[in-house]
Amino acid sequence: RLFAHWEAVASTHRVSLPRDMAGPIAQMARHSQAREPVPYVSLSQHGKCEEAAYEERQYPAGKWACVTKGEPMYEQSISMSFMKLMRYICKENSVGCYLGMTVPVLNEIHLTKDETELEREVVTAYYLPAEFQQNPPVPMDPEIHITERAPLRVITRVFYGMTTEETILREISLFWELLGSTDTVLRETYIVASYENPSIPQRRNEIWFICRA
Repeated sequence: RLFAHWEAVASTHRVSLPRDMAGPIAQMARHSQAREPVPYVSLSQHGKCEEAAYEERQYPAGKWACVTKGEPMYEQSISMSFMKLMRYICKENSVGCYLGMTVPVLNEIHLTKDETELEREVVTAYYLPAEFQQNPPVPMDPEIHITERAPLRVITRVFYGMTTEETILREISLFWELLGSTDTVLRETYIVASYENPSIPQRRNEIWFICRA
């Protein structure tokens, strides 16, 4: 039943789910309550009508497992990358065991010059749990690269639901309206942070604007 559910979700992303994903899916489901948050420091919160409209955060340097894909659709790229990362997290690594899930999973995106659509290439990144930060298990998949990412300062805003090219472009536009004119953040590179697995319909996401160094 669980596999069939994920299969249905994958089909909405125009991706077919290989049978060998049954094991990683079952393992992820078993450990769904134990998810380690990626560490950060909250620098400031900016409210609007009683609720936090956006937050400024500082993330430390750290090691991430990254996959780069450039499929025709954004959802295809992130689905295919995340399946690779799930296999790595669940068993296909040099220690041969379940590494543990961290949240959020990051999807780094780039806008075209006219800012009307996403570039095809998306980098999907999984933060290695604290116990593996010093000595990351080696992926068996050559498409997964362990990368030391520099400290990152971002301005973040929450949104819920599916992440498609359309919803992401809308969220970026809404966030710019909220922030107004500023040159303190990048205009061409953004991050979509996902906190729940793709099978949850109203899942929590954030759009991150990256502060200039």
